[in-house]
Amino acid sequence: MTKAILGELETLVLLAVARRPEDAYAVTVREEIQHRAGREMTRGTVYVTLDRLVRKGFLESSMGDPTPRRGGKARKYFQVTVAGRAALGESLGALRQMADGVDLASEVP
Repeated sequence: MTKAILGELETLVLLAVARRPEDAYAVTVREEIQHRAGREMTRGTVYVTLDRLVRKGFLESSMGDPTPRRGGKARKYFQVTVAGRAALGESLGALRQMADGVDLASEVP
């Protein structure tokens, strides 16, 4: 079985969607990443990453109801799939294994 390899942006976006199960759309995903990870991301980067994760089968999307506040435009909401949760678990597990025993406090000679 080939393990999914997630990039840093994919990992951040998947985690942000997982944290916002009821209202994960591009704007809230971007805000979650800015708030929790301190990473500034352009809207375009978020949209491209969300679309890539949908194509990989790690996210599902659905359209919400149009809202008067947005001029009748509907939001596209995202949810992490079973495959997405598995890929995220594998990726985070690999990072933990790589970091285990590494002394990040010491200076490099």
